[in-house]
Amino acid sequence: MFELRLMCPESLVEGVSDALDALDALSVSVEDADAQTDAEQALFGEPGMPPPKEGWQRSRVIGLFSTQELAQEASSILQAQDFFAQCQVLDIRPVPDQDWVRLTQSQFAPVEITPEFWIVPTWHEPPAQARHMIRLDPGLAFGTGTHPTTRMCLRWIASHPGNQRVLDYGCGSGILAIGACKFGSVEVVAVDIDKAAVESTELNASANGVKLMAGLPDMAQGKFNVVLANILATPLKVLAPLLCSHVDLGGKLVLAGILERQASELKDAYAPYCVLSVADQEDGWILMTASL
Repeated sequence: MFELRLMCPESLVEGVSDALDALDALSVSVEDADAQTDAEQALFGEPGMPPPKEGWQRSRVIGLFSTQELAQEASSILQAQDFFAQCQVLDIRPVPDQDWVRLTQSQFAPVEITPEFWIVPTWHEPPAQARHMIRLDPGLAFGTGTHPTTRMCLRWIASHPGNQRVLDYGCGSGILAIGACKFGSVEVVAVDIDKAAVESTELNASANGVKLMAGLPDMAQGKFNVVLANILATPLKVLAPLLCSHVDLGGKLVLAGILERQASELKDAYAPYCVLSVADQEDGWILMTASL
């Protein structure tokens, strides 16, 4: 593998990245060329949403190629383009061979939800104190137990066991639905707009030896004792009437994917249906719940 490393102004990052993609780069990444200096710039954006800008004032754009010849050919083609005049080729360098599977696995250790409840990747032995455990490997769908929003939802599930019917709306990997099964819920329905997430949920449920129903959102029918939705603030506001319509009388609504500063707007969005309150918080994220 070889990296073609370029220097570009922010206004050209998107165009150069697209060009590298068209030139058969295996991947394209963008870094702040001034990182770790006084000129470093922070780009803040909400997780899961488009970035506020495509890059930095001085961006390092890196294209990964399978051979040195392909990287050199891409460099020559780019330098011949008029739009590349404000850019610069830094170098072409080899990428050291790595055991990428082992390297990736080493970055994921068991995650503690409570002292007795853990998320454990399949290549790890479970901790001795784990009485409840979900086996889950990092994948394409959101929800591996490493994000504060997932941990807060699972903590809530662990402290509210034995529900009759549970709906996980926007299930991702299915981790919350699996957690509900592990803690004694009788019927669990997991839905997502992404078919890949539905498939991931089914596979993860099977790997954990639990039974649930997974499908697209139209599978969510009727009332539930608990409705879980770990998405993001904007879709949660849009979904307020739908989510609340699925909560049975005396049931619980549990929402996550919300930043602390977004608490008031979520309360306002749900005010016609219920009274939301903050039930947990971690690293700037909050869990909001309501009883209907």
